[in-house]
Amino acid sequence: MIEQTLTVVSLDGATAHLEAQQKQACAGCNGRCGSQVFSKLFGTAKKTFPYRFEVPVVVGQKVTLALDDSHMVKHAFAVYMLPLVLSLVFALTAAEVLSAPEWLQIIAAIGGGFTGFAIAKSRVKSLRHDIKVIKIHPISLPLTQIDGD
Repeated sequence: MIEQTLTVVSLDGATAHLEAQQKQACAGCNGRCGSQVFSKLFGTAKKTFPYRFEVPVVVGQKVTLALDDSHMVKHAFAVYMLPLVLSLVFALTAAEVLSAPEWLQIIAAIGGGFTGFAIAKSRVKSLRHDIKVIKIHPISLPLTQIDGD
């Protein structure tokens, strides 16, 4: 299970829009690594995640959600490896079975890559994650010290 604590930023009826706390790519290199350079270069636009709750929540409340990661490898294979594998299969088929010239093999490889991309895109659209609410954190009021007490 992958767990993440999110903050409720807005409400739309029973649907709450949640926002994750921004995390640095890594804190061990003090901003000299490639991942932090890319995050600074491309920005970190905050995105909200809509979720429908059974119990009422309020803006500012923290919620811990969990995602089942059992299908993660299968979906990662579809997104990353399927275009590459189909590109190689199409190129090898054009070369060995059809005895096509090199320029047709390149076009076949590009066609295989686009075919793999289209299949992966259709699989990702049909993907439904099983997200569970682990904990709804209570809203804590800030404690202040009153002078003279």
